[in-house]
Amino acid sequence: MKIDEAREVRTTCPYCGVGCGVLAKVAADGEITVRGDPDHPANFGRLCSKGSALAETIDLDGRLLYPEIHGRRTGWDEALDLVASTFSQTIAEHGPDAVAFYVSGQLLTEDYYVANKLMKGFIGSANIDTNSRLCMASSVAGHRRAFGSDTVPGSYEDLELADLIVLVGSNLGWCHPVLYQRIAAAREKRPEMKVVLIDPRRTMTADIADMHLAIAADGDVALFTGLLAYLGKNDALDRAYIAAHTTGFEGAIAAASALDLSGIAAATGLGEDELVRFYSLFTATAKTVTVYSQGVNQSCSGTDKVNTIINCHLATGRIGKPGTGPFSVTGQPNAMGGREVGGLANMLAAHMEIENPEHRGRVQRFWSAPAIAKKPGLKAVEMFQAVADGRIRALWIMATNPVDSMPDADAVEAAIKACPFVVVSDVLAMTDTVRHAHVRLPAAAWGEKDGSVTNSERRISRQRAFLATPGEARADWWIIAEVAKLMGFGEAFSHASAADIFAEHAAVSAFENDGARDFDIGAYAGVDAETYEELAPFQWPAPASPSPSRGGSARALSEAKQAGRGGVGGASP
Repeated sequence: MKIDEAREVRTTCPYCGVGCGVLAKVAADGEITVRGDPDHPANFGRLCSKGSALAETIDLDGRLLYPEIHGRRTGWDEALDLVASTFSQTIAEHGPDAVAFYVSGQLLTEDYYVANKLMKGFIGSANIDTNSRLCMASSVAGHRRAFGSDTVPGSYEDLELADLIVLVGSNLGWCHPVLYQRIAAAREKRPEMKVVLIDPRRTMTADIADMHLAIAADGDVALFTGLLAYLGKNDALDRAYIAAHTTGFEGAIAAASALDLSGIAAATGLGEDELVRFYSLFTATAKTVTVYSQGVNQSCSGTDKVNTIINCHLATGRIGKPGTGPFSVTGQPNAMGGREVGGLANMLAAHMEIENPEHRGRVQRFWSAPAIAKKPGLKAVEMFQAVADGRIRALWIMATNPVDSMPDADAVEAAIKACPFVVVSDVLAMTDTVRHAHVRLPAAAWGEKDGSVTNSERRISRQRAFLATPGEARADWWIIAEVAKLMGFGEAFSHASAADIFAEHAAVSAFENDGARDFDIGAYAGVDAETYEELAPFQWPAPASPSPSRGGSARALSEAKQAGRGGVGGASP
């Protein structure tokens, strides 16, 4: 894996949702080195152990380098023809809901965009879902219920500006080490900063905590519902903020007051003295950030957990200001990008809603699409159940390994084995999912990919190629677009580059957007290849015409930006 000349390329780490910038260099002799990008605002040069070892992971061992049909090497033409004809025939015989895409937070935004466009706008089904469903969908639902959109309010700098950081269901020290490092560095400068860890286990992250609440499993709703009641009883509410920016507060506070302190203690497994210490600290500290991750999201009550956390911040006005806010930290490098393009079965492009006829019409007009999906598709678990019972007859899996990662993995594997037609796009020649594919399509890997990703703080960064693509591997967006062309949708999928796709993605975000939709990157709707190549990291919203209420801030929900929107949703234990 060599290129012609030594160079250093600005790109992003492919591991977690922190979205660290890295500088990758390939020497003339082919040696690869990777270091943190000191100018990237996510990490300022810091890297964790995995990011630091990226260069050691790059080789061709085990790579899928050529298309295969039933394990036989073939050319792209034959493989793509088979995929397109089989999907088309399945749709003709059984309808558009008989096919599905299962995608991944490892895809770049441009890959995701093309896959979502093909399925929802041209096949006419919403049967596209992602492995991000298993981790961040609770936050998406919680954000939409509270804010009216899937908007993360704050930025990483708020972690350094806060006087209190509450970590809930997050082992930040292991799972997002660079953010942990940023908090540790901030505490060295400001020792008065406090950290509370809420986790049934004592993890490495407890080392930085002033208080560890070893909560009972699934006790988070009760804990934060109790906090809301405590805030109300102790006159710690921001009544002016509540009146100006929320709805439903009286119902929420009434529900929260149903349990007394002893009831909260019983529901959380915590002592009453522990609860009072935490509640008192939260009450007394105006600049508070609550960070939550998979320990909150991966739960049958995940959305309620998210909303009880958000409720406490809305009720105190601790949102949209420096050093404040509820903060969902994502797991995969592009879980956020997938959400932006509509890569969930219940969403449309640019955070628009599939259940909303006005939104469907808008996206259909923009795409000039023949058959926009009219209802939510099958979510991840439902999708594989539909494969098992024969409703899904053609399945395309991209950049993920559901046989290993889905719940009830044996049943998922049995479903895939029995599916009449399975396509897998992957970088590896043999995974527990790839082995069952009728068609295997070689995808470009990190270092070969070119596109963009969005991290947990709404920051869009370029992921640039610095290696030649080996064998006959191709970008995921190219593979999808070629299939779309063969299915008869060539005019809509004539993109020549990732830059073309990003420009279209930006344009749809701004299309008929009068400010009601937070996700707006219209400033980049006319981006050309040269500008895209040099694109610096930026946070959305980034509209074509910024104003005090739209764009130009690290905080998406400042008071200027949320007048008349949002609502406190009551979730009782």
